[in-house]
Amino acid sequence: MYYNPFYGPIHHPKPTYPGYFINYPLTRTYPPVDVKIFLQSVKTFRLLIEQGSILLNRLGDAGFAQRIMAAAQQGKKVEVDHLLHSIGLKVPVNTKYTPTGIIFELTSRANQNTPFSCCSLIVSLKWGN
Repeated sequence: MYYNPFYGPIHHPKPTYPGYFINYPLTRTYPPVDVKIFLQSVKTFRLLIEQGSILLNRLGDAGFAQRIMAAAQQGKKVEVDHLLHSIGLKVPVNTKYTPTGIIFELTSRANQNTPFSCCSLIVSLKWGN
């Protein structure tokens, strides 16, 4: 609605459209629930949590934390990756870091039972202002 100071409110007619009626089914049918993949994902995620705990325990060592931070600050990704590899984690870890923090993404591996990576655990830690 527009307002004209001389004539007051101006109403524009609403356009009319021909009526379309679509019949939707009143009840929707869903496929049967299969929890096999979901349960496998839960099992795999437990492994990621265990591996994340190992990572955090190692990062809790002041000497190791200092080496990781120093290498990251100098942009030495290969050295950061080598230090992480030395922990002996059983899952791949992708690392990203900035001047204010570091992010570790632990991912599941695809195998013959699951041809895709089902889940990931992201650990985001602050280390500066």
